[in-house]
Amino acid sequence: MKLSKRILEIHPSATVSVLGKAKTMKAEGKPVISFNAGEPDYNCPEAASKAAIDAINRGESQYTINSGIIELRKEVCAYYKKRFGLEYTPEEVLIGPGAKPLLYEALQMLVDPGDEVILFAPAWVSYVEQLHLAGGKEAIVDTLKTDLVPTKESLESAITDKTVGMIINSPSNPTGAVYDEKTMKMIADVARERDLWIIFDEIYERFVYAPAKHVNILNVAPDLRDKVILINGASKTYAMTGWRIGYALAPKSLINKMNTIQTHLTSNACSIAQWAALGAIREGDPDVEKMCKAFEERRDTILRLVREMPYVEVKDPEGSFYIFIDLRDTPIPDDIEFCEKLLEEKFVAAVPGTAFFAPGFARFSYACSMETIHEGMGRLKEFLETL
Repeated sequence: MKLSKRILEIHPSATVSVLGKAKTMKAEGKPVISFNAGEPDYNCPEAASKAAIDAINRGESQYTINSGIIELRKEVCAYYKKRFGLEYTPEEVLIGPGAKPLLYEALQMLVDPGDEVILFAPAWVSYVEQLHLAGGKEAIVDTLKTDLVPTKESLESAITDKTVGMIINSPSNPTGAVYDEKTMKMIADVARERDLWIIFDEIYERFVYAPAKHVNILNVAPDLRDKVILINGASKTYAMTGWRIGYALAPKSLINKMNTIQTHLTSNACSIAQWAALGAIREGDPDVEKMCKAFEERRDTILRLVREMPYVEVKDPEGSFYIFIDLRDTPIPDDIEFCEKLLEEKFVAAVPGTAFFAPGFARFSYACSMETIHEGMGRLKEFLETL
């Protein structure tokens, strides 16, 4: 059977692939510890569960309006007004079944075959594949040599006459880097000068550790509002990855176009999950603060343990819940081989940096228990010491 050129050129998600292999090994009885999953190990807020149960009891089991229930869209607007001082109307909000489909819809709306889009590497694995599905091509700005944040020189050197926009992810998956106000202003200035649109993925915006502060691109460049699509969601903030609720905020004309794609792609997000997300946003802040404090403690612990190991180096992550370990000075500098051997010999699962345009590195999530961190890092240290 003939397959499309499109599917033959798309690579599976590395994070999903590693998770699948780790789960298979665990099902076989092997003592696998996973540092690869990008999800909090907490339950969702009780307010989310209660809102979901109430919705079930009310019989909220039919289609909702495709763009999302009005109550949730209003609450997203209120959240952005309170947190960032940004004014949006419900007509400028689109609820999707997770943030990932919203990113896909935005790229399908904005990218023609041959267009180039700036990605700041290391970059999340799905950006480039979704870009390829739209017929676009990545223009990589490598931040590994500039302290994990782009410089104006590196950004401008990546722009050509085919460049149409950029995707910004802060806090970053996989590095935990947080772009400060100066960096955001620089990026905004370049976007303004070159007439580029911006997809601003801030899905980890609640997990930032002092003294770093999360900066929304529109707080430093409000004049770019018509060219910015904000992407966020309930998955990370409220430990609701399985509920699959994301939201996009943008001018009505752009939201309408994304919604048109969504009508043919997924229809509305799950009705019960939407009500659950509404409960989480309204009443889940204490749970978020608890998680953030725990993640900061785990971050400090995992950094201390890694810095006791031979060969490897790591930069302090300022946000999200990942550390990005430099393996290039180990006896196995090939990150894919390193992660495969680590899983096979010590039953520790991590994601190779090659998946993020960063060969020679590996991503470890610390959104797991302190016990898991101590045991897993102990195994990693043993592995390194035997090389």
